[in-house]
Amino acid sequence: MLRHLFLIGYDIASPARRQRALKAVKGHAIGGQKSLYECWLTSAELQHAMHALRSLIDPAVDRVVFVQLDPRATIEVLGKGVVPSDGEFFYHGG
Repeated sequence: MLRHLFLIGYDIASPARRQRALKAVKGHAIGGQKSLYECWLTSAELQHAMHALRSLIDPAVDRVVFVQLDPRATIEVLGKGVVPSDGEFFYHGG
């Protein structure tokens, strides 16, 4: 089962839709911040996530982006992050 590294980000106007988007992405996330998450996904998981998010957004006011990353790329970190208090996430420092 081959997995690829993606960033999934969203800008969703409605708090209720935003919460549903978080729930849809959170199960795949290995790290992230508020509305941008790192996810290792198989092709099937990617299709499932795309379908789930497409079905809950309002395309007139909401945006979702899937960006495939090269896992061999050098990670550049600017600033210092603060570890969120949400214990349901696994956070990976770079």
